[in-house]
Amino acid sequence: MSEREHKVSRRQFLSYTLTGVGGFMAAGMLMPMVRFALDPALKAGAESSMEAVCELDDLTDTPQRFTWSFSQQDSWYESTVEQEAYIYLDGDDVIALSSVCTHLGCTIAYNEDESEFACPCHGGRFTEDGTNVPGTPPRRPLDVFEVSVENGTVYLGEVNRRD
Repeated sequence: MSEREHKVSRRQFLSYTLTGVGGFMAAGMLMPMVRFALDPALKAGAESSMEAVCELDDLTDTPQRFTWSFSQQDSWYESTVEQEAYIYLDGDDVIALSSVCTHLGCTIAYNEDESEFACPCHGGRFTEDGTNVPGTPPRRPLDVFEVSVENGTVYLGEVNRRD
């Protein structure tokens, strides 16, 4: 083939060059945005970390409040998170209830005289096992923590929603 058959005009050359350069520039600007949007999905699934909260010998059949803290990494920000739960024995099972009201997220308290949990914000009440009392604002029971007992120590993990 001769040179004349493959000749590229100046207009085509500039068009191809500018399209290529523009494409690289667009990719260079879009890649960080795409990476930022997809980064949580690209990370490995968050393992449920279990935190030591108390000793099994400390528990009774009456709910007791236990507080613990742990370090949490959110992107580039590391913070210390404090959580609390009401933990009790139900036969041989260890039950750990969240201390957050399912109505609007207020912190509940256990009333030993009435054997129930009460929310001071809107009068929400829960039975000793965390079930919501009918006729009060909460529409669902208290959430429960994932529980593990190893060598006499009670470990709590994720909070699981109950419906």
